[in-house]
Amino acid sequence: MTIDLDARRLELTRLRERIQRASTDLAADDEGSGELSSAGSDQHLGDHATDLVDAEVDQTLEENADNVISEIDEAITRIDAGTYGTCSVCGKVIPEERLDAVPYATLCLDDKRRQEQA
Repeated sequence: MTIDLDARRLELTRLRERIQRASTDLAADDEGSGELSSAGSDQHLGDHATDLVDAEVDQTLEENADNVISEIDEAITRIDAGTYGTCSVCGKVIPEERLDAVPYATLCLDDKRRQEQA
């Protein structure tokens, strides 16, 4: 397997930028909704509950974005270190198809399955 590391680095960098923009946009949208902190008496209880759920979903999405950005940064570091595409558990080569699907993957499919079952 021969991975074009320059192309992979560019892919990871672009993915990181897209996720960062989406996360920033989400955070900017949240700043405009100050009604959550003041559960006004004129707001219907159901509307307030919906607003709370929406805020929790947005927060979860932002946290996930931060996690993926960290994983992308680590993948770029692995490219620099010469360890990109190697499973961090067993040391085997991660198939290129897996890296195409999840370019910041650190585990081969077998070890990923074991991790998810644990």
